[in-house]
Amino acid sequence: MSKRIDVKDLDVYYGDFKAVEGVNMEIEARSITALIGPSGCGKSTFLRTLNRMHEVIPGARVEGQALLDGEDLYGPGVDPVAVRRHIGMVFQRPNPFPTMSIAENVLAGVRLNSKKIAKSDAEALVEESLRGANLWNEVKDRLDRPGSSLSGGQQQRLCIARAIAVKPDVLLMDEPCSALDPISTLAIEDLMHELKSDYTIVIVTHNMQQAARVSDKTAFFNIAGTGKPGKLIEIDDTSTMFSSPRMQATEDYISGRFG
Repeated sequence: MSKRIDVKDLDVYYGDFKAVEGVNMEIEARSITALIGPSGCGKSTFLRTLNRMHEVIPGARVEGQALLDGEDLYGPGVDPVAVRRHIGMVFQRPNPFPTMSIAENVLAGVRLNSKKIAKSDAEALVEESLRGANLWNEVKDRLDRPGSSLSGGQQQRLCIARAIAVKPDVLLMDEPCSALDPISTLAIEDLMHELKSDYTIVIVTHNMQQAARVSDKTAFFNIAGTGKPGKLIEIDDTSTMFSSPRMQATEDYISGRFG
């Protein structure tokens, strides 16, 4: 299941604008890597390049390499849709499909990949995925209700269930708790700890405490000014980053002196 990602000399462009420059990073399998840094420094853009999601914006392109267990995600002939099957994404705001039931939401990605699935297999996959997202016991008696009938925290766990139903290797999470209350946030953080035994997880967060609590490694991105590209300043074990970062800018950001 879970695989490592190696990023080499990655530049991200939107048309002529270079949004992210020169990222080199190793993302270890079965671990949680947090991306931190001020707004507009390219964290979310970089995260989206890992499953080619940024390409939905016209004129977006990448130079350099992103390797999933040695295979270049940007190699010639690589299908972005196939990449997204291996690398799932959970967004900032929970986005269950409002017209679909809870069960249909879980199966949406699997059906999108045009896989025919027997009814008994579908039911088993729904239960397995909802259990994986720590949501089964809360919703098992109302699987035919709309996904939008759930609370915000439950909707976000439903989106995680939908992402893991496709059996990806990697889970990307773009500020998955920023729209949630503290109790729901804690539930998602607990869930991340459980999921990392099966998945490689990369999370963008603005919450320093969250990065310190959930991640094994932390990567700090920064930007020199408006119109300049975001850059990876340093990446290290989270405990080291928060206690003795190498770069002054990291220290300043973590201690709240800017950002």
